[in-house]
Amino acid sequence: MLGCDGGYQGPGGACSGYLVTIMSGKTCGNNTGAGELNILVDAGPGSLANLQNHIDIALLDGIVISHEHPDHRSDLEGISVAWKWGLGRSDLPVYAPAGVRSWTYHHESGALDWITVEDGDAVELGVATMHFSKTDHGPETLALRIDNAGVSVGYSADTGADWSLSALGPGLDLAICEASFTAEKEGSMKHLSARQAGESALQAGVGELVITHRWPTVDPRLVLEEAREAFGREVLQAQLDAVYDLRDRGVGLSGGRGQ
Repeated sequence: MLGCDGGYQGPGGACSGYLVTIMSGKTCGNNTGAGELNILVDAGPGSLANLQNHIDIALLDGIVISHEHPDHRSDLEGISVAWKWGLGRSDLPVYAPAGVRSWTYHHESGALDWITVEDGDAVELGVATMHFSKTDHGPETLALRIDNAGVSVGYSADTGADWSLSALGPGLDLAICEASFTAEKEGSMKHLSARQAGESALQAGVGELVITHRWPTVDPRLVLEEAREAFGREVLQAQLDAVYDLRDRGVGLSGGRGQ
């Protein structure tokens, strides 16, 4: 968890950014020694700084950007600079809707290899398979499913209530779902309340639910309580630097500021 604030950064916080690391048991991608595949999912402000607490930027194999809003893609600028002029490299794959590229200042530097993805696309990246689903949001926004060796992770990105985690298919071991506010704000924006996130995860039959993208002014205790009630069992609230281990298909939590 590199960033989990919604809309803007709260004090000491960071916006959407998630590092997915797959232990493949063989060499793949840019990671030539450890046999790992590292995928950065969204790059909101502050996420790049936190990424470097976990891996070297040089070990990134690809980036997925869900949509063009700044709280999900602004740290692409720093990644471009680091990749091109810090590392002297080029063509880091970036999978994103068509509109994202034009919002990026360094989009023609050669640092990033832009790959347009759309609703329903399936893409292979190393040992991972990624599926994309268009959500109920303002600009084109794509939720993501990542599969490897029978383990699946889903990410809602930003969405309103007219999209569900069920669109990512059955068998999600872990769902990372936005829960921007509590139920009284439902319908005010194209975002989910914690209640709606819990209901979506329950209907999709996900194994474990992590709620994220909470607006900094929303009480985290109320959001967590509402999501738990709707999901019907334990829910995890995203925390900076928290790690969720799916290698045995039982979600284990370690680290995280404020844990």
